[in-house]
This record gives sequence, structure tokens and C-alpha cells, in this order.
Amino acid sequence: MTAGAAPHWRPGLAPAVTLRHDRVRGTDLLVMPERVVVLTGQAGTVLRLCDGERDVRRIVGDLGARFPGSPVATDVPVFLGRMRAEGWLR
Repeated sequence: MTAGAAPHWRPGLAPAVTLRHDRVRGTDLLVMPERVVVLTGQAGTVLRLCDGERDVRRIVGDLGARFPGSPVATDVPVFLGRMRAEGWLR
């Protein structure tokens, strides 16, 4: 089981990772050397907030304001922890 991200961590994309929107597929992608990950749901929305300036608490707060009633306080830290474990966030 992956633990959630620490509230004071300021996630940003790893140096070799680029977030792009594929207009043909209508989805967001993480593009890396020799690999492309197709993102689903609001994953791209979450990762766009990972600019290395916002901490996890601010990202959760921003998303909570955009998506009232959604379980962002529990889901987003776990998602960010998984992205970090994959090496896609620093």
C-alpha cells in the first residue's frame, strides 16, 4: 500500500517527464523517454498543479474549491505518493 504524500512536500514533474494534452485522444499524457502514460480522470488536472511551488495542502485546497464534495483530501495525497514512487514527480 502506498502512503499519502507529506503535506509540506512541493511536488513537481521529474526532469525527464512532460505533461501534454493529446487533442486527438482528448486526454492528458505523461511523456518520458521511451514511454508514454495515458492519464485518466482528473489526473492531468492534479499534475498541472504540481509546479514545485505549491505544497500538497495547497494543491488539495485548490482542487477542493474546484470540485466541491469530491474526496480530494484523501485521494490526491495518495495519488501524488504513487506518482512519486513511480519516479514521475520529484
